[in-house]
Order: sequence, then structure tokens, then C-alpha cells
Amino acid sequence: MSENLADLQREIAALSERIAALRNTHAMYPDDAQGTAEASLAELEYAERLLGTAGAELARSHSEAPGPRKPAEDGDRVLLRAVFNELSVPVVLLDHDGYVRRINNAGANQLGSAPGYLTGKPFTHFVDLRKRAAMQSWLAAVLRGDGPAHLESRLAQRGWAEDVHLTLTRLELPTEAQPLVLVAMSRPMNGAEEEGPAPLESEVEDQVVVLAARRLDVLTRMTRLLLRGTTPTEDLALTEAADLLADSYADWVVIDVCDLPEDPEAARRASVVGPADAPEGQREEVAALTPGDSDIPGEVLGRGQSLLFPLIEDETVLGHTDTGAPLLSVLGAGSLLSVPLRGSRGVRGALTLIRRSNRGSFRLADLGLIEEIGEHIGLALPPRPQ
Repeated sequence: MSENLADLQREIAALSERIAALRNTHAMYPDDAQGTAEASLAELEYAERLLGTAGAELARSHSEAPGPRKPAEDGDRVLLRAVFNELSVPVVLLDHDGYVRRINNAGANQLGSAPGYLTGKPFTHFVDLRKRAAMQSWLAAVLRGDGPAHLESRLAQRGWAEDVHLTLTRLELPTEAQPLVLVAMSRPMNGAEEEGPAPLESEVEDQVVVLAARRLDVLTRMTRLLLRGTTPTEDLALTEAADLLADSYADWVVIDVCDLPEDPEAARRASVVGPADAPEGQREEVAALTPGDSDIPGEVLGRGQSLLFPLIEDETVLGHTDTGAPLLSVLGAGSLLSVPLRGSRGVRGALTLIRRSNRGSFRLADLGLIEEIGEHIGLALPPRPQ
């Protein structure tokens, strides 16, 4: 009884989370209404069945223990593993919780990483933020036995966005206590690209020499700006610094300044610079958020430690908009880093950079550069007000 009740509560909680995610996705991207509507109908059908069987499930006694499973023959396992790995179609095998159990060579190439790195990670983390809610709902529907699912989605973890068609199929194996899901990836069926940041060609920053020269140029220009000493106000200097970084290194640049060292949550948002194609009012939306109310830059301000997210797994770390939608989802973020502005007397603020999902992810070398720039900005700030 208690086990069935726990299962029911877990399913209801997961359903509530997916519905909230679909609602936020629809609010942020009304043009994607068809995709979210189909996922919502699937969730509605599931909720109807869940309500209809809840009473029976709660009253049902524990099921009899399943009979012993027959282990697969070793020879068959070797053969099937070889066939799976060498399939020309990108295929991913997910466990009951949506984590990558196994991925073939074509699938690893599709996601831009080695199979060993991808194994054990949630598959939805490799889906663009705006498409995750629908993906999570379809995955849940397939797992509970509603039949295969076919959907248009968007991958965004190879440094550029890529539209794909996904086919999800439930697998029942005698050696597994829970069902698995097989995900096959192919070209989009409709032949049209999804809305969002346009895919980019492979960036020249992957070339080591060009990358090093680019970073040196950014650092030199920033140093020249901060040493110029002719800027009439602090905020204007910070805006120019943010403009420089947004022009050469990131899509969004956010600078927060903390005037009270004993109270990091009292930080103010001093400058926000975004891309030229950002929707009207989006910059003001970012600027209106209180820095200390979110994990980033609140943690950087409070602990004085840098944070690097080459792959954004939690879209809520930068806070929520007035509508409750995760801000990183609204911005189409793919990668993020945040460093302290460290002056001669401690942390003076935080510098946060965001790249959208159609660009290469931030790396450790990027973090080192921005940490140095953050220290330069912190030293250039005027003394705290008395």
C-alpha cells in the first residue's frame, strides 16, 4: 500500500512540474504553440487516467514478486552491442529516469562528445532550453506506455543549435526492472528550422592560435578602457566595459556592484548589455531583477568564487521573470560564467557573461580571462560610498 501511494505521489509531483514547464514555455514562445499543445494534450490524457485509477491503485495490495528473469546469452549480448554501436542512425538508450544508459557512435557524434562522457547524463540537458519541457512530457508519456512519440526538437550542445526529429520508443527487457526508452535522431521531418537563435558555422575560436590572439585583444582593449580615466561616472564606465565584452565575447553581459561588503544581497544591477536582436523590453527585464535574489550572481557576491556552466542544466539559477519563467530560458542561454569583481578590499561586485545556445560554450580558459578582467574592473571601481 505504502509503495503504491509513494508511486502515485511521485507521478503527481512529476506531472505538476511538467505542466508548469509547458505553461512557461508557451508563455515565452507563443509561436511554438503547436508543439506545446500536443505535449499538453498528452499530459491531459495521462492526468485523466491517473485520476480514474487512483482509488484502485491505493486499495491494491502489493503485487506478487515477478518470476525469475532469464539472463540473456553472452553471445547475443556481444552481437547486439556491436550492432548498436555501429548503427549509422544516431541512437540513445535512456533509463527510466531519462539518463543516458548507452549511446552509439553516431549518437555521440550527433551530440558532439565521447560516449563515455555522455553516459550517465540526463538526455534533456542536451536539448535546447525552449524545447526541454515538451521533451520531458513526451518522455514521461512513452515511459508510462502511451505508445511511441515523434517530435521535432532542437539540440544545442555542440556550440551551435541543430534542429532534429526524435522518435521515442519504450522497451521492455526481461533483465530490467523498469522500462527503457530508445531515442532515434534524424533530420527534421518538416524541413523547416525552428525559431530561436540561428545556427552558427563552426567558430574560428576553435583554432588555438586565433583563440589566444582574440583573448589577448579583449584583455588589451579592456585594460586600455579602464586606464583611460576620463569617464565621468562609474556606471558609464561599467556600461562601456559591458559593451566591449558583449561586442567580442558574449551575447549578454551583466555587471552587479555591491557597495556594502557585509550585505551582498544589497547589490545593485549597474549595467546590462544584450544582443541587438533581443526582443524589445528584454534588457529591461534582466536589469529589473535583484542580483541577490538568484543563485547567480548571489553566490558569487556572497562567497567570492567564480562559477562556470559550460552546459546549463538548471535554467533557474539566474532567477525568474515577472511571469515566473526561468530567465535563462527566456534568453535562450546555452553557457554561462560569473566571476567576482575583486578590488583591494574584497569583492566589489559580480560580472556575469551568457552565450546563447547557438555559440560555443565557455571553457576554463575563458574563465581565467574573465576572472582577470573582473579583477581589473574591481580595482578600477571608485571607493565605496561612505
